[in-house]
Formats: sequence, structure tokens, C-alpha cells
Amino acid sequence: MANNTSPKKTVHRSSENGEFVTKKYADSHPKTTEKERVRISPPKPKGK
Repeated sequence: MANNTSPKKTVHRSSENGEFVTKKYADSHPKTTEKERVRISPPKPKGK
């Protein structure tokens, strides 16, 4: 089985409309928000 070690970031979304919300808002509205772990892609090198 492959080991997925890519960096991840925690984001919070509204369950009602899918918009990103702050952690503070998500903590105060747990029934209508979701916490997700998303992969962060490495920055692409600039071309010459």
C-alpha cells in the first residue's frame, strides 16, 4: 500500500452552501459546518 505523505491543510466549509468559513465560525456552528483535510500541491517552478 502506498504511503500518502503529501502535506495537508485543514479547512472549514459551510454545509449549507459550500463556502469556506473561519475556524472560529466553524467552532461556534458545528451542526452546519464541516472540517476537511485537503492536500497542498507543491509550488510550480517558474519558467524562463
